[in-house]
Amino acid sequence: MTIKNKLRIGISFLFLLAIICCGLSIYFLNRLSADAKNILKDNYESLQFSKNMGSALDASPGVLNPGQLKVFEDNLYKEEHDITEKGEQQFADSLRAKFELLKLQNANSDKTTALHTEMKKLLYGIIQVNMNAIERKYARAIDTSNNATLLVAFVGSFLFLVAFSFVVNFPGYIANPIKELTERIKEVSKRNYHQQLNFKSNDEFGELGQAFNTMTTKLDEYEHSNLASILFEKKRIETIINSMHDAIIGLDEKSIIIFANEVASTLIGIPEKKLTGRYAPDVSLENDLLRNLLVTDQQKMKIFADGRESYYTKEVLPVFNNEKVIGKVIILKNITEYQQLDDAKTNFIATISHELKTPISSIKMSLKLLEDNRIGDVNPEQRQLLENIDEDARRLLQITGELLDMAQVETGKLQLNFGSTHPRNIVDYAVKALKTAAEQKQVTIKVHCAESLPDVRADLDKTTWVLINLLSNAIKYSHEKSVVDLVVKIYKADEIEFSVQDHGRGIDRKYLSRIFDRYFKVPGATTEQTGTGLGLAIAKDFIEAQAGKIGVESEIGGGSRFYFTLKRFGN
Repeated sequence: MTIKNKLRIGISFLFLLAIICCGLSIYFLNRLSADAKNILKDNYESLQFSKNMGSALDASPGVLNPGQLKVFEDNLYKEEHDITEKGEQQFADSLRAKFELLKLQNANSDKTTALHTEMKKLLYGIIQVNMNAIERKYARAIDTSNNATLLVAFVGSFLFLVAFSFVVNFPGYIANPIKELTERIKEVSKRNYHQQLNFKSNDEFGELGQAFNTMTTKLDEYEHSNLASILFEKKRIETIINSMHDAIIGLDEKSIIIFANEVASTLIGIPEKKLTGRYAPDVSLENDLLRNLLVTDQQKMKIFADGRESYYTKEVLPVFNNEKVIGKVIILKNITEYQQLDDAKTNFIATISHELKTPISSIKMSLKLLEDNRIGDVNPEQRQLLENIDEDARRLLQITGELLDMAQVETGKLQLNFGSTHPRNIVDYAVKALKTAAEQKQVTIKVHCAESLPDVRADLDKTTWVLINLLSNAIKYSHEKSVVDLVVKIYKADEIEFSVQDHGRGIDRKYLSRIFDRYFKVPGATTEQTGTGLGLAIAKDFIEAQAGKIGVESEIGGGSRFYFTLKRFGN
């Protein structure tokens, strides 16, 4: 049976109880009313008739006048037609006989007096019979009233108890399952999936209980299967992390260490069990390596571990969940082997470059001697060969110089001689150095450098080398009879910007992010335009070593603008 039908039955039952109570009350009220009517109709009228007849007799002790006889006659007639009690008929018949006799002897006062006495006795008998009937009916009405009071009280009490029980229990029939369901849902929200509802009814609550039990069973099965899967994945990830040769440390959003693999524990010098769950800044107070990992932005680190120096690169990866950072992972990659190879490469390049510089310089000197007329005349073919040799020697000398500069930067042996100089000095030196190359290609270098500019703090040689490199590239990539703009201006309150703008082919945007990488050459350049691919990389190292910045702006067909900044002297 559905809850809707049960509600209908319950409300109908209450309505039926109310009808029963009202019906009983109406029934007994009708009985009392009927008893009262019987008294009034059957007995009270007889008493009234008897009283009227008695009054007619008492009005005249002797002979009755015609009016009194008529009154007596009328009331006697009515009494004869209102016989309701046992014995009343005999009194009425006797009274009729006496009255008839009275009418015959009404003229004789002596006889009428005796008849008056007998008739009064008969009237008294009628009155007594009706009075006894009234007392009997009154007693019966009282009994009926008492019985009705008791019965209605009993029935009313019974109905009240039934209704009260219904009012108390029936809402619980509806509310208790809902309350129990609410409590079970709260437990389920706490991931307690062992909840069951024992609704034994065959209504909607029973169906709801079955559906809820099925849901919690499925959730429990899923939880256990999902938990097992999560634990398996966690174990698998821990195994992978511990098997890696890189040091890995995981932190949550509150900087609590949630995991650290064996390599990380070894480098930090603290067992994993003592690291996990601790506040990282607290641990860093007593551990220099962890403090450097958390505080500094140093990407390359040299760490002494296992009795030897090792090189690592630091990488910090944020962990996101729904676009919110919930932690980070710090990875230290061991690059010791690559660093050793790089050092060996750098030393080899430095050694070879240094060793090549001397014979190249000797070749240059020999060329100068051959070009001297005092040594002897050379024919045009020989002079062309000498010029080719001189150009090749110059290029070799430039390459060895760049290799030596790169070796100095990589080994950290770059020496800078800072001083105060006016930007004009750097510009004039660079323009003068490239005057011949520009004239050969008919390229005009337009200089915009105000004398009012403040001095800069820079290594004059290194900065001039950078500007020469940028101007040289601009001339190479410019069309003949074009213009190269060299502009020096105040960039910020404490910085001066040098920029070189050509109007050549330009550089594709996708290559701009790699333009300062070592050995990178822009695809599509001619042999005359490309070099070793080290010039811009070395320029970047020279400028950044002086606390400056270097960059490029370019687009195809719009030329390129290379710029770098230097600090004002005194800042």
